[in-house]
Amino acid sequence: MTTIAAPAPVEGGAGPVERVHLISLGCPKNRVDSEVMVGKLQQGAFELVDDPESADVIVVNTCSFIQPATEESIETVVEMGKLRRNGSARKLVVTGCMVQRYGKSLEEELPEVDHFLGTGEYHRIDEVLNNSAAPRSYVDTPLYIHGDTDPRPNSWSKHSAYLKISEGCDHKCAFCIIPQLRGKMRSRTIASLVAEAERLAEGGVVEINLISQDSTAYGRDLADGTDLGKLLRALARVDGIRWIRLHYAYPIGLPESLLRAIAEEEKVVKYLDMPLQHASGPMLKAMRRGVTRDGQERILERVRRFVPDIAIRTTFIVGFPGETDADFAELMSFVERERFSRVGVFTYFQEDGTPAALLPGQVEEKVKNARQKELMALQKGISKDLHRRMVKKTFDVLIDGPSKESELLLSGRLATQAPDVDGQVFLQSPPEDARAGQIRRVLIRRASAYDLVGEIVE
Repeated sequence: MTTIAAPAPVEGGAGPVERVHLISLGCPKNRVDSEVMVGKLQQGAFELVDDPESADVIVVNTCSFIQPATEESIETVVEMGKLRRNGSARKLVVTGCMVQRYGKSLEEELPEVDHFLGTGEYHRIDEVLNNSAAPRSYVDTPLYIHGDTDPRPNSWSKHSAYLKISEGCDHKCAFCIIPQLRGKMRSRTIASLVAEAERLAEGGVVEINLISQDSTAYGRDLADGTDLGKLLRALARVDGIRWIRLHYAYPIGLPESLLRAIAEEEKVVKYLDMPLQHASGPMLKAMRRGVTRDGQERILERVRRFVPDIAIRTTFIVGFPGETDADFAELMSFVERERFSRVGVFTYFQEDGTPAALLPGQVEEKVKNARQKELMALQKGISKDLHRRMVKKTFDVLIDGPSKESELLLSGRLATQAPDVDGQVFLQSPPEDARAGQIRRVLIRRASAYDLVGEIVE
């Protein structure tokens, strides 16, 4: 759970300034939506505050990708609803995926909420708060995507930001409800993304992380030749930006222009986040992934042929309906063979409204958890071995700031470590001139499975 706070209040129109507390749940894509809401509120007579008890308006941007996320969203809304009922807050607004998923049924279940905005309506936040006659619910087919002219403060870091390149997804994976929550694929133009990147760079951002529901498909809906490779090369021309990292690339259809851009553009880091979800043929078919294990191996071979030193991050789902011991063993052998730089493992959740929820052969929770633990143990060993090979070598590290582990350390990241998911580099005895936002040469001294320890060298 993240509270989005503006760096400073912005004076708005006539009348007293209203105080808003905004809570953003879920993924970085949701966080960008929250930042757009903050930008719109800052244009009006609103000031963001960190304490919900001091707010006139509370906004909760919800997640509903899997059941635990929905439960967290409901718990948060109920907790904020107490402040609405006791009168300390004038309005409670709920936005995002949970609203899009359950629609008007939430009106009766959550009477303490004044307004509900779906995933394509969050840009109405200022309109809703300024209009006493505004409808209670705005839930429609998601069509909206923000552009470079929409104000959007960067709440993540002064030197690192997310850049949402598209919205929605056209795939029909059996386990996923995202197309229902976010709508069909729709891309932003290269010009719009470059303009937003330029604005972020002017604010001190040196690293941008490109996000979407399906980055591989970027530009296909524009029908003008736009693709990921052209976007990456355009962003690489933005002054001030040093690192560009790509997330959420669906494995099928990776354009050659993308792989060439990663290989050739200095600012495009040698990193690819490509969720594979499984390796067993029967599981990939049941998941509706549109690829076989052999197909995935050919894709990985192609990526590594273009970019031999690339770090590949992927995710897998264990315990999908019908997953046998043989299916899981095949997944284990696949991970052992491919030696991914980063791996995330999730247990399957039986989500209402998805085709997989109706499949026979639902796997017991204890089996799912055991398989998750076993696969993560395998990857831990692989990761530790890869990290040990980095000891006594030097790398560029982006300094993030003081470490949470010790005030005597700084923490930073390699180009192959995405923020918040891929581990850190702890910097011992940092020089006095070291500060957040710098990219410095670092000699790696020690390594663990997920983090590294090093020192800045001149």
